[in-house]
Amino acid sequence: MSKLRIVLLAPDLHPDSCSTALVGYSHSEALARLHAVTLVTRRRNAEAVRRRRAPFHAIEAISLPWLDRINDWSFRRIFRNSYTSQALTAFNYPFSLAFEWCAWRHMRTRIMAGEFDVILRLMPITAVLPSPFAFFLRRGPIPFVVGPVNGGLPWPKGFPQAKREKEWISKLRNCYRLLPFARSTYRYSSAIIAGSSHTYSEFAAYREKLFFVPENGVSRFLLDSARPSARREGKLELIFVGGLVPIKGCDLALRAAASLLRRGLARFTIVGDGPERARLELLARSLGIEEAVLFRGMLPHSEAMKCMREGDVFVFPSIRDFGAGVVFEALAMGVVPIVVDFGGPGDIVHSEVGYKVALTNESDVVGQMEKILSELDSNRTLLDKLRQQGMRYARECLSWDGKAQIMTQILTWAVGRGQKPALQPPKRVRLQNC
Repeated sequence: MSKLRIVLLAPDLHPDSCSTALVGYSHSEALARLHAVTLVTRRRNAEAVRRRRAPFHAIEAISLPWLDRINDWSFRRIFRNSYTSQALTAFNYPFSLAFEWCAWRHMRTRIMAGEFDVILRLMPITAVLPSPFAFFLRRGPIPFVVGPVNGGLPWPKGFPQAKREKEWISKLRNCYRLLPFARSTYRYSSAIIAGSSHTYSEFAAYREKLFFVPENGVSRFLLDSARPSARREGKLELIFVGGLVPIKGCDLALRAAASLLRRGLARFTIVGDGPERARLELLARSLGIEEAVLFRGMLPHSEAMKCMREGDVFVFPSIRDFGAGVVFEALAMGVVPIVVDFGGPGDIVHSEVGYKVALTNESDVVGQMEKILSELDSNRTLLDKLRQQGMRYARECLSWDGKAQIMTQILTWAVGRGQKPALQPPKRVRLQNC
């Protein structure tokens, strides 16, 4: 297979950040190990990428000094550094458009001269921010591919955690289709890559060029750092890693684990911080489990992964999660996940590597998880079997290197050099009803 010459659009990737910025960098780096990737990113991120000495063919830095200053100030002062704010996504629309317009002006001559084979718009990940590149390339000379894109997951009913976090602007999400370039982004794309079953169903009209590839992946380092074997004796080590915000469901995890914790059969480590921390500490005291629960607060990623490595079970009942990269990390490190069957976690976890509980109502979710925890505590052989299968699953299916190979199949098909890969989501999507 010959290398592809790829222009990769990723304005906000960063190797030293977290969340989608780190996802974007990890994905880009994996592709650069296989192809001649010209990375197009913001100037403020380019130096950090160069310091990593990743094998990019070239790094093109786009400078928007005044707009960047406005964006940075607004992110800190108005949105309080909240990456999950839907209002922030809407606010970013003109900044995203400005970046791609400048990137097009910067790269246009070389693109039209045939210097590249394909354009891959990797970031932003959200599906509601359109790309003018698809319109500019509607008559060639090279294909435009977008994704993995994600988002749009409905807010579950019957959960007070969702009510406390739902934003008014979520009701206006579908208005993005009226924005300039919104329709042309997907109409003129040669391939659309969906990062979740839900997003796949949203783009069912484009099924002939639609593929499913999970948004996240795991690094080689994590795959090599898991414990060689599970504990056969001693307390069950439970862990939660994530922001302490309502929709992450840490309160549900504490309530589900309370019975084991009160009887001295388990310990619970909580890694993360957020506005819910005081309420969660109060909940632990009211349940009589405060001595068995350790709040570690916000930790650097490397320290958080050390905590993860010591866990047996990852209790993560997030009721609205898109990519769920932390679930990938748990599987890679041999920690058995318990998740809710909704969104990203429900796409990734299956019965041979962990558990997913039905998203019914608050008390039922707690009851389902309590039963699972009791079973794992009494059956350490099953726990070890699941962790071994989870690590193998992560190595074979969830690594960034494996993901780059899958993306290569899509890009090769898009440029007309290979067969169309069959990449549908794990959940059956009734396309005829969409």
